[in-house]
Amino acid sequence: MRKIQRADNFSSIECAPTPDTHNPEAVVHVIQEIPGTKEGRPKINIMGASAYGKLKFLLPELSQIIFSPGPLIYKLRQGLKNISTRDYLLLTGDPAIIGVACSIVSENTNGKFNLLKWDKQERKYYPIEINLHEKGEIND
Repeated sequence: MRKIQRADNFSSIECAPTPDTHNPEAVVHVIQEIPGTKEGRPKINIMGASAYGKLKFLLPELSQIIFSPGPLIYKLRQGLKNISTRDYLLLTGDPAIIGVACSIVSENTNGKFNLLKWDKQERKYYPIEINLHEKGEIND
């Protein structure tokens, strides 16, 4: 329950969590820092993702997987070793690194994890639950 304090400081209202209120212990794992972060001018604003949990950046913006994938994979494994099914992945950066990160998360969570998807039209993030072992029917 959330407690809302009125301006007069003498009364308060308790409300049930709203759809925008998420688990305060959740972590949003941002795969790569946003380009321009080093200069203090990131190209995109991801602060809306912080509504889903504390932002944790896994890799610097200029990380490359081409030349030596081993150290980068090790760093991702270390950063994602405590991920849980209540946490979220924010898929930023190099698509190859995103693929590796999703593989590591899937390995750690038995194929069940959450992503945040940006909706350009609504201008907000939507959570997507992934279950790679779901046995649903495909309708053609």
